[in-house]
Amino acid sequence: MTQSLSSARVDLNPHQVDAALFALRSPLSRGVILADEVGLGKTIEAALVIAQRWWERRRKILLIVPASLRKQWAQELFEKFALPSTILDGATVKERKKAGEDRPFASEAAIIITSYEFGGRQSEELARIPWDLVVFDEAHKLRNVYKADAKARAVKLREALKAAPKLLLTATPLQNNLMELYGLVSILDEHFFGSPEAFRAEFGSRTDTAGLGVLGARLKPISVRTLRRQVQRDGLIKYTDRRLKTYDFTPRKIEQELYDAMNRYLQRDDTLAIGQNGRHLVTLMLRRILGSSSFAVAQTLSKIIARLERRQAIDADTLNDLDDQATTNDEWAEADGEADVDALEDTNDDDLAGQDGTKLSAEIAELKGILAMALSLEGNAKADALVGALPQVLDEIVARNGQRKVVIFTESVRTQAFLRDKLEANGFAGQVAILNGSNADTQSKAIYRDWIATNAGTGRISGSKTADMKAALVDAFRNDKTILIATESGAEGINLQFCSLLVNYDLPWNPQRVEQRIGRCHRYGQKIDVTVINFINLENRAEARVFQLLEQKFNLFSGVFGASDEVLGAIESGVDVERRILEIVQQCRHAPDIDAAFDQLQLELQFDIDQAKKDARDRLLAEVDDKVVDRLKSARDGVKKRLDGFKAHLAILAKGALPGARFHADHPGRFDYEGKTWTTEWPEADERGWQFFRLIEGSLAADLVAATKATPPLAVQELTFALDQYDGNLSDVANLKSKSGWMQATRLRLASNAQTEDHVILTGQSDGGQIVHVETLARLMLVPATAGATDLPDEEALAALNAMTVAEADRLGAEAQTRLGRYLDEESQKLDLWREDARLSFESEIARLKKEAKQKTSASRTPGMALDAKVALQREAASLTREADAMNRAYYERMSELDSEVNRILDEVVAKLGLEPTRAPLFVARWRVV
Repeated sequence: MTQSLSSARVDLNPHQVDAALFALRSPLSRGVILADEVGLGKTIEAALVIAQRWWERRRKILLIVPASLRKQWAQELFEKFALPSTILDGATVKERKKAGEDRPFASEAAIIITSYEFGGRQSEELARIPWDLVVFDEAHKLRNVYKADAKARAVKLREALKAAPKLLLTATPLQNNLMELYGLVSILDEHFFGSPEAFRAEFGSRTDTAGLGVLGARLKPISVRTLRRQVQRDGLIKYTDRRLKTYDFTPRKIEQELYDAMNRYLQRDDTLAIGQNGRHLVTLMLRRILGSSSFAVAQTLSKIIARLERRQAIDADTLNDLDDQATTNDEWAEADGEADVDALEDTNDDDLAGQDGTKLSAEIAELKGILAMALSLEGNAKADALVGALPQVLDEIVARNGQRKVVIFTESVRTQAFLRDKLEANGFAGQVAILNGSNADTQSKAIYRDWIATNAGTGRISGSKTADMKAALVDAFRNDKTILIATESGAEGINLQFCSLLVNYDLPWNPQRVEQRIGRCHRYGQKIDVTVINFINLENRAEARVFQLLEQKFNLFSGVFGASDEVLGAIESGVDVERRILEIVQQCRHAPDIDAAFDQLQLELQFDIDQAKKDARDRLLAEVDDKVVDRLKSARDGVKKRLDGFKAHLAILAKGALPGARFHADHPGRFDYEGKTWTTEWPEADERGWQFFRLIEGSLAADLVAATKATPPLAVQELTFALDQYDGNLSDVANLKSKSGWMQATRLRLASNAQTEDHVILTGQSDGGQIVHVETLARLMLVPATAGATDLPDEEALAALNAMTVAEADRLGAEAQTRLGRYLDEESQKLDLWREDARLSFESEIARLKKEAKQKTSASRTPGMALDAKVALQREAASLTREADAMNRAYYERMSELDSEVNRILDEVVAKLGLEPTRAPLFVARWRVV
């Protein structure tokens, strides 16, 4: 996996490499759960596995992720691992089919990314494809699959992807009870545990240490969990906290009147513009615009009035001031709100031609009155509060060794433009950049053009204008600007850990969205505590209660890294919270009613995540701290050694294959070639505008490897190795000084249906017949040499080399067979436990029936009982006994079926493990060390 590690643009940590290797460990694995605590980089772990499969040319790869994370995944895969991906949703699939691409999901040109909602709808298509890897992000969404009906999205996805190897990523695999773990494991492998009843009987009520220990041992081959405290003990990651600052403001009288008028309009259920279909979603979007600014309200009202005058209801374009409308639609559809989304996107029901003309005219007049109020506003009390607070808070950040930077989030593109102009006119001239879904403004275009010119030929340009525009604006913010004003859509997929001040100019009701905003800054690599600023309108009781809910119930704005993760992992979807808040705001007219409704909502959101449950989760899935810390310390050294060795070999290859390259004396992995400087070090390449010399598809390094591998076996030559030209000490090679002999290189390929191994076998001996160790020969090949003509080896020397090659090939083949044998043992043990689960399930149910029958019989013998009651109890006892007998017969039949199934599966496994060795000559050479 070193190739994937060396080509990644990321500071890799040992626990991430450890987790990726765990996922790749067994070629027979049906998948694993990567359950590291939040903030430890499960995305990086999964991306390493994806990269490995990609370079093995196993490229049918599917990612199923929450709708709001699709762009982030695409961005991270490309920026950090140079992996191509494509996001598939209803619109893109329709476009591709229109262009003649009948099966968009079957493409191997890019990794497929889709949402849970769209994946569920396309489950039949997904089932037709033999996936090489499927990744589920936020996989806790699937944990209740064991109790869902056949039509549920989780069940459809489980059945459609049953045969595919899978990665499940979740920080909260267990929230309330052990059956949730059963649900996740059933997604991976239906043969891992028995039926839900069997699992419940064996583990469902176990809270004792011994019971949890047995379950933990069962889970060990398919789950890994690293805790923050373990990584912190290793001294690798420093976590920062969050600090909350709130600023109160009182809107001007006309601002409050505007809000009240618009609020009354939205609370009515007979408005023509909003219509009846999709009303909840449209109303939510209008309320988000109302909460942003009067400028956003004015722009949207103008569109609504224009449509009403054409006798048309609101459509999707009317609401496009919300830059993330498409993502909102996907999130609502994902949370079972498809009907609302379909109604908004369907233009067939927009026609109001049949409506009462008088009512229509009255509504237009009402909206024009509200619009006049919005247009009369020149300022904004919240914006004034922002302008007043910002200089002081930026000074505080600098005093804590942070950078003088702030990212401001708003939901409205119009508000974004207003804030830019306001800040530019109040002390921040030339210091503001904006980031949204289109960035069609003049300033953004200029930044983009300059960035393209600066990065030409560096490999940073993706070719996607959207992705490159984001990269350009983030670079401008990092290097030149003080303020970045971003919408949700604009900020998808970007990392701003160099910024430690964040402003929620308007506050989403969906807690997961708020967390995503803060997570842009509060993430791995952040140097100081992140300050989060919120503005509270003293005249708006509902807004104050929303803030209280997000702060106190979801722990979003303060506390240690990841404090909010436990709570967010407990909710199926933030959209559900958003809907409940919408209901309250729509129905409650007065402050006491609002308070009562929010009090009730807080009671409903009683998350049962006490410390005992968290401790149980960690005991089940995480190894003891000392063991993990020792392993990670060892891995840290091992990873560095492997990476250094790999990069050194890559540089040596370049030396041999690029005679025109000029290598730098101060760095063995750096050279100039065709007017560009190349280096094997990633941060250095980006910082200095050099080329990153890495082994990725289409790169110079990949071309050199391909050309070298295609070289036919070399003619016999004499290689004279000059030890004094090697910069270093090779004591075993030094023992060969003034000696000579013969050596041979052979490629050994050990192929099975489960996996393929490639080896280069080096064998050699001196003229005196002394065998040279394979590792000494490998180090000898690092020494600079010159080639010259020589005679062919005599038959005796060649026979000796061949005999050593065959012996080494046999040894490597035996080692590979032993490894495969261990995988077979694991699979066999898993199947034995699966059979045992079924036995326990039957025995438990038979024992229950017999016990109930015995109780009924005993009860029927109660003195003085009426005859009819006595007979009824005895008949019930007999019925239960017959049921137990029938289950007893079914038990033997089922055991026989399971034995046949186990044997069938084992036959399949054995067929996968058969090794086929092939050898191919590379070269025979005369060697001499001088």
